[in-house]
Amino acid sequence: MSCPPRVTAWTLVIHTHVPHWSTPHATVLAVGSLGMARARSGALTAVSAFLATWLGRKEPAVRQQWREFCDAATATRGTPRRARAVEPCFTPLLAWVVAQWERTQLAVALDATTLGDRFTVLARSVGDRGCAIPVAWTVLAATAKHAWRREWLRMRRQVHRAVPRAWTVLVLADRGLSARWLCRRITRLGWHPFLRITLGGTFRPTGQVRGVPLKTSVPEPGATWQGTGIAFKGRHRQLHGPRRACWESGYKAPWLILTDLPPEARTACWYGLRAWIEQGCTSTTRAGWPWQRTRMTQPDRAARLWRAVAVATLWLLSVGGEADAMIPASTVLDVPALVPQPTRTRQATCLRLVRVLRRGWALILVALLDQAPLPLGRFGPEPWPAVPVPEQQPPSLPVRALPQAA
Repeated sequence: MSCPPRVTAWTLVIHTHVPHWSTPHATVLAVGSLGMARARSGALTAVSAFLATWLGRKEPAVRQQWREFCDAATATRGTPRRARAVEPCFTPLLAWVVAQWERTQLAVALDATTLGDRFTVLARSVGDRGCAIPVAWTVLAATAKHAWRREWLRMRRQVHRAVPRAWTVLVLADRGLSARWLCRRITRLGWHPFLRITLGGTFRPTGQVRGVPLKTSVPEPGATWQGTGIAFKGRHRQLHGPRRACWESGYKAPWLILTDLPPEARTACWYGLRAWIEQGCTSTTRAGWPWQRTRMTQPDRAARLWRAVAVATLWLLSVGGEADAMIPASTVLDVPALVPQPTRTRQATCLRLVRVLRRGWALILVALLDQAPLPLGRFGPEPWPAVPVPEQQPPSLPVRALPQAA
């Protein structure tokens, strides 16, 4: 297949960062990710229609080639047939992000999202500038009922080698993933869990005999607390370590955070970085590649399509993030001045008039229209938020039940 010079250059970039892919495979991925970026869609038909017009080829042939990219080796044509496993690309994808990362702090979020009654996607994503880049994922049938422990551990084994040991890695997860086995596996890597735990449990502070309900640590908005101890009951459910509780005004529920970081090296607002993966899920659906419209029914085919989704997202966020970092701070709107504090229910690290993903898409589109070289950005992540919060004892508990943090 003859390709324009810019496609050849983009293929070389992909093959450099993911060397285990063959040149034909990298070429299909490069053409497909370009088609997704131009068509703003991950649907096979929409991408094939654009690529056929752009490359001057027949649409059924392009669509068949794009379909085979998502098929198993036994369903593809040609000899020899090569297996297109998804897992071997996880480490190169994260290494690609790390190679362009301009800091030594990394926020990795774990999340499970569903697509109707068809798929459940377990994703590990790197947060950057209000969005997230998927670097490892597992697509399961939404009707399959089984524990996800094996999938999470397999993805952990496949990506941890891509991050230098000297880096500070924060692993964020919502209440459904606050399990003891997950916390232990994270700390064994030298990474730091930052897991939100549920309110329905007990907490026994260090040096105390009896536990107290977790929900009483922050009984009202504006209350905060930190300390060490054991959460939950049961031999196989107990979670040991430092905890931070915070209930900011304007929020419906408090944050109860489990971590291994000392009090002087953490702040509860770091958990807000996990919300970036929600924006990452939005990027793969409504705001980016309308993946929710896919007609796929097989989880394995959907997982293979996510290779192109991950590469396209990484590309657009690196280009858009580099441009976003160059915007002068004086031109950014002042949120407190626009919206009074009692009215605001959410706070962001930075208010953006244009999403980073859309900014990257605009720059790539302009390069295609102007016949210019394709832009290749870098990741200049924002500093993690640091909001000093005064510590106080909840008035509804005895002083001896909640000791000061060590």
